[in-house]
Amino acid sequence: MTLAITLLYILFVAAAIILTVVILLQEGKGGGFGDALGTAGQQAFGVKASGVQRFTAYVAIAFLASAVLIHVLNNKRQSTSSLSEAAPYTSVEEVSGLELR
Repeated sequence: MTLAITLLYILFVAAAIILTVVILLQEGKGGGFGDALGTAGQQAFGVKASGVQRFTAYVAIAFLASAVLIHVLNNKRQSTSSLSEAAPYTSVEEVSGLELR
């Protein structure tokens, strides 16, 4: 279970980095980082670059799916080990030695 969570964290971070770079390279209405690369950047990441947009959608889906799976697996792992089992309940009267009225 720990290996799966570790791999999901690696996928999550890699997808976040890839999404950041690809989104910055895409051309918006007012240009974009693709303009800094010159004509080659405009051709590769221009308006007609539907392959890049499809790739961005796939990476976004992987990013969201890994985030949800990390959350679900962490909740399952925490629910199996509860805090009440780790530390026994002690009342205030037992700790202080006084009776409360």
